Amino acid sequence: MDENQTCIRILADKNQINACKQKINNNANSFEQLSGLLALAGNEVRLKIMFLLEEENELCPCDLADILGMSIPAVSQHLRKMKDGNMIEARRSGQTIFYSLKPEQLQLLQPFFKYIINQNSNLELA
Repeated sequence: MDENQTCIRILADKNQINACKQKINNNANSFEQLSGLLALAGNEVRLKIMFLLEEENELCPCDLADILGMSIPAVSQHLRKMKDGNMIEARRSGQTIFYSLKPEQLQLLQPFFKYIINQNSNLELA
């Protein structure tokens, strides 16, 4: 946009502006939560991990490393970021730690996973 361009609005709709500001303020926590989730999901490896956790309910780092063809330390780094971002939870069974998506995050992610699955189904039908 050219720096010399300015808004040519004659009258501001103050009611609309105030209503929109109120909507943003009322939903501040949701914006923060979704923004954090999308930031974490913006990494392809983490998105794949999230998808696998949704599909399988829970997996350990060794399983994820085998599936993704990565080292366990590399997978563990992604899991740490996701745990720090409050996306996943851990369950210990003996010496093995199993990870799963938190239910509140799963609810936000499921539409994206349905899209991925539907894209694959559409390719198979073509």
